[in-house]
Amino acid sequence: MSDPLERLGSGVVTDGIESCMKDELSLEIDPSFKESMATAEDWRKALSKVVPAVLVLRTTATRAFDTESAGASYATGFVVDKRRGIILTNRHVVKAGPVIAEAMFVNREEVPIYPIYRDPVHDFGFFRYDPTAIKFLSYEEIPLAPEAACVGLEIRVVGNDSGEKVSILAGTLARLDRDAPHYKKDGYNDFNTFYMQAASGTKGGSSGSPVIDWQGRAVALNAGSKSSSASAFFLPLERVVRALNFLQTGKDSSGSRWEEVAISRGTLQATFLHKGFDETRRLGLRSETEQMVRHATPVGETGMLVVDSVVPGGPAHKHLQPGDVLVLVNGEVITQFLKLETLLDDNVNQKITIQIERGGATISVELLDLHSITPNFFLEVSGAVIQPLSYQQARNFRFNCGVVYVTEPGYMLTRAGVPRHAIIKKFAGEEISQLDDLIMVLSKLSKGARVPLEYVSYTDRHRRKSVLVTVDRHEWYAAPQIYTRNDGTGLWTIRPALPSGSLCLPSKAHCDLNKAACESTTPTTTEVDRMDLMLQESNNDGIDSSTRMRTNDEHVNEDYNVEGSNVETKKRRVDEDSGDGIGMSDNMLHEPVEEKLKVLRTSETTLYSDDRETATANASVAEQVIEPTLVMFEVHVPPSCMLDGVHSQHFFGTGVIVYHSQNMGLAAVDKNTVAVSVSDVMLSFAAYPIEIPGEVVFLHPVHNYALVAYDPSALGPTGISAVRAAELLPEPALRRGDSVYLVGLSRSLQATSRKSTVTNPCAALNIGSADSPRYRATNMEVIELDTDFGSTFSGVLTDDRGRVQAIWGSFSTQLKYGCSTSEDHQFVRGIPIYAISEVLDKIVSGVKGPLRLINGVKRPMPLVRILEAELYPTLLSKARSFGLSDDWVKALVKKDPIRRQVLRVKGCFAGSKADHLLEQGDMILAIKNEPITCFRDIDKACQELDALEESAGELNMTIFRQGKEIELVVGTDVRDGNGTTGMVNWCGCIVQDPHPAVRALGFLPEEGHGVYVARWCHGSPAHRYGLYALQWIVEVNGKLTPDLDSFVEVAKGLEHEEFVRIRTVHLNGKPRVLTLKQDLHYWPTWELTFDAETAMWRRNIIKSLAGSLE
Repeated sequence: MSDPLERLGSGVVTDGIESCMKDELSLEIDPSFKESMATAEDWRKALSKVVPAVLVLRTTATRAFDTESAGASYATGFVVDKRRGIILTNRHVVKAGPVIAEAMFVNREEVPIYPIYRDPVHDFGFFRYDPTAIKFLSYEEIPLAPEAACVGLEIRVVGNDSGEKVSILAGTLARLDRDAPHYKKDGYNDFNTFYMQAASGTKGGSSGSPVIDWQGRAVALNAGSKSSSASAFFLPLERVVRALNFLQTGKDSSGSRWEEVAISRGTLQATFLHKGFDETRRLGLRSETEQMVRHATPVGETGMLVVDSVVPGGPAHKHLQPGDVLVLVNGEVITQFLKLETLLDDNVNQKITIQIERGGATISVELLDLHSITPNFFLEVSGAVIQPLSYQQARNFRFNCGVVYVTEPGYMLTRAGVPRHAIIKKFAGEEISQLDDLIMVLSKLSKGARVPLEYVSYTDRHRRKSVLVTVDRHEWYAAPQIYTRNDGTGLWTIRPALPSGSLCLPSKAHCDLNKAACESTTPTTTEVDRMDLMLQESNNDGIDSSTRMRTNDEHVNEDYNVEGSNVETKKRRVDEDSGDGIGMSDNMLHEPVEEKLKVLRTSETTLYSDDRETATANASVAEQVIEPTLVMFEVHVPPSCMLDGVHSQHFFGTGVIVYHSQNMGLAAVDKNTVAVSVSDVMLSFAAYPIEIPGEVVFLHPVHNYALVAYDPSALGPTGISAVRAAELLPEPALRRGDSVYLVGLSRSLQATSRKSTVTNPCAALNIGSADSPRYRATNMEVIELDTDFGSTFSGVLTDDRGRVQAIWGSFSTQLKYGCSTSEDHQFVRGIPIYAISEVLDKIVSGVKGPLRLINGVKRPMPLVRILEAELYPTLLSKARSFGLSDDWVKALVKKDPIRRQVLRVKGCFAGSKADHLLEQGDMILAIKNEPITCFRDIDKACQELDALEESAGELNMTIFRQGKEIELVVGTDVRDGNGTTGMVNWCGCIVQDPHPAVRALGFLPEEGHGVYVARWCHGSPAHRYGLYALQWIVEVNGKLTPDLDSFVEVAKGLEHEEFVRIRTVHLNGKPRVLTLKQDLHYWPTWELTFDAETAMWRRNIIKSLAGSLE
């Protein structure tokens, strides 16, 4: 699932450094170095003092923010003030956003640490800790001596290099005037400073290490390295000393709470580079200016500062230009970064005069407070992190500081196609210039609302892109929240972003449906008439507008691929403006009462039918008949609840409408498109250009299909009449050599068909388990054709009259290469329609079963009785070799002369009623003395048990095991079609009861089974302490957790920052014990459950910290 924490070493910066080395044209002239006479003993004494003050830092960024992503890493820091408990390290270690951190001393004593300052520009920051918490170690602070750095100085880098806790690397300072290293084009970079360079060969984990001389003084701070060589980059300490002095003057050592200290930082919002005099002359520096500068600066000066870039909207915008040579600031010659920065920091919010060499121009600008353009808050909504654009990213992307910036798109924005680093310009028709504007618009929207959003990205900054954003209808995420940094506590305070009642209120139509559901469990004539009347009154204008917004959405989807989507493994649709199909619905709505609406509806239908007849004039009869029944599915799975091993967040596929009436529509599709019920489903109809939401109402526990319900009233009068249900033809079954029509939808939502021949009507599937267990089709026979449209095309198989005989569905598998490499793959096969029609008939007839709300009406949903054992066919010729008698061979051949096979047991589902009764290799010969030759025989035997009024749900089987015939009574299991309906998010990991794909492995822990870890979140305690997926939690603090309910009860008793002892068992059976520190501030414990009464997924807080929200 993820790389080990050790790889994260020194954080994001040192792992992905981009080389920016340039050829230097000028010689280095540094202060003369008086070689010290340091001996090995001197170094030993220095290191003995330094090592105890060097700490291993374990940091966890709990949320993505600014230039940093969420994650966990190791780094180094060192004590610079023992009395006050101040630790110096890098800015990219302290993080700009929320962080939880711990420091470990050399004797393994651990203390929590809290951020108190991170520089807006330079790569240094400070943590604090409680000095009284260190009981068993004697150590001293490391003094800072920036003045001691010089070329040729022998140094040691002491730190947590490569995660080794303490490493001591030797080197010699080679340069003091290296350009600041460039790490990322879209992340943190230092600038407006020199760096030191030495060939010390530091690697990940050493960020924040002290660079010491033989006297034990820190002369620089290790910051980064060059991955292609042994070069390491060190930050000078002059500005570090200034910041530390501010912090020391603001902290009373007797106080228990840290007082926030304001450290003045001024900025022009311009980046400078130090260029040699030869290059500045080529840029236009006049000789008299050069002479003046050389006379006013030390003899060793080699160049001047040149403007490299200017941030739009900043103080220097329209005043300074790239290539300008800086001469004077407030009348003083400035050629060094340190001198310039000192002047800027001392004149915050004041005007300064700048003379540049561009015709001798003199300008006057007012400095800004650098902290004012460094954001300290963000909005979290649907997993997205949205903030004002920081100075760092404004410099990278050349946008104005403060515009609304998408740090992490989360679920809602990713679903719409908004990428990371986007700048939001317009939302729901309102211009967005700052974060408060966005929050105001959000407060006006209701659940399920679909509104347009315009954004620009730095990769295509000159064009706005428009998408449709759908506000989450289910409670996948907490309500929008504002996080604000508090350096006094070291935590970010959390508060609701919206006024009470905003966003959480469902739309009026949804409220009406819920009210209707409470009043009645069956549809009445009054309800249907009321819904029909609401449809006529509200949808006349809504059809055109929703089509127009959808077109904008699709235009953007052509330009951008949504991150996380699996384009190669699922079908994509890009347009919806095609006119398809000529059929009409078998179940028409009642005629409207108002004559005006009746005329309008008639004229629209006639016009649309004429267009479709023209478009399908050359299509086959089967294509013309089936086209109005086809529908394109677009499925999004929220990252916060990826259950049951689902392997992607975004799926596409073609389905078919199998039922269509006034108050309910049902469409069937394969489970490689609709894999889990925890998802948002959008349906686009081939018969009418409109997109509406659907709800997953049935997931077959064995067969590869799902049923999705939609509200026909959302189609509008014209859409209802254009869309119709397909005619299903379950019998007779297809045979080898039969001709069928393969019909599906192209990416432009146009029907595509071809005539094919059945080559194998009963091919048995054999799909192996994936690395991460997920649904795989078992105990199924599928249909194979001689020709199709490839592995990404799905649809239906029909006869020449357009009657559906099978679904041409997608199957997911995993191809493995060697021992450690695997790749997701998909293929398509035909799924006989009888499997769907049997369940559909039960839903329509209303057989006894659990009630579920569908379009405002509670309907009973069928239960499915299955034998929870994985079977596979074996040819009778091979079965005879195992000792099967001639009598049984003859009986099985007589029953099925085509297949000539017997079913064998591959394994039983752990915890099923067949477990420990059937054994691997058993041959199932008969049930109730009736020979069994195929999977459908097993299904029929289970269905017969349901038909009996008094049945124990057991099958009387004749088994052939190890050369003997055995009579067994094997129990069956009853499953619903809801899939997994509950999960718990604890410490950032998703916990659920073991799903069927896990139980199909045939193993559950002996300790009462346990709860299964399906996923984990970056930046969570689970990430920090290594509680990863693919394992069961069987015990928490000595208490068994056999199921989800017992786990919730244990979780309720766990307190904030309590260390929890967890016993786990991996899928491979290996037990493990680990400890984990609970963090209820950023990661409260919550559960998500499906409420059948309202057909909604509800979020419930189990345990949170007072003062933090969820």
